[in-house]
Amino acid sequence: MKEPLEYFFSNYGFDKGRISQLVCGEKYIAVVLENGRTGVCSTLLNKVQISLSDPIDIDLNFVPHRVLLTAYYNAMFNADAVIDSQKDIFDQIDFSVFSNIVMIGYFASLVKKFKNDSINLNIFDLNDYEGTEDITKINDYLAVADVVVLTSTSVFNNTFADILDNTGSQTKVMMLGPSTILHPDMFRYRNIEVLFGSVFQDNDEELLEIIAAGKGTKSFMHRMRKVGIGGTG
Repeated sequence: MKEPLEYFFSNYGFDKGRISQLVCGEKYIAVVLENGRTGVCSTLLNKVQISLSDPIDIDLNFVPHRVLLTAYYNAMFNADAVIDSQKDIFDQIDFSVFSNIVMIGYFASLVKKFKNDSINLNIFDLNDYEGTEDITKINDYLAVADVVVLTSTSVFNNTFADILDNTGSQTKVMMLGPSTILHPDMFRYRNIEVLFGSVFQDNDEELLEIIAAGKGTKSFMHRMRKVGIGGTG
């Protein structure tokens, strides 16, 4: 099966002419389509310098192009998604019923909620945050996980397929973050249970200014609506 960006590129393409604004910041990029729909994608501090004045010949092996495509598909699809929930993931899912929870990608505010409710959590991140596990042991944890809370940046950094391949047959995978592509075709992939992402107001200039200034999720959280599609866990 094609990895998500290869799949979406093959099926939905990329048309630079549909983009009215492209803002490349240090932590995020934003794509605004001609109809005002807006999508974002984290850069994970990869340097993304793309201009609409230049030709863009998509190369799926080039990380900045993968970041661009993710934001583009978010702009195309997220606002039209059939929303099942407008709650935060922690309010939507009762994590207390699971015994082996793995988080891939450090979500600080969510980690705090788990701690406040005394719910055990095994965290993996490429950065060495307090409380993270040895990244070399990730597959051992995935094999026995009931639930995996997976950062959607795994799609653009191309770790998504390997992570899913190493989950157990009954594992519930929950995608999370503003970079999430809210499209039902994401449920084609093994064990994907629910998608938690974001929808933005059309032509939100304040959002674009925040991203252009190099700021991240905390700074534009008030500009987005957290939404979920798929199962309820």
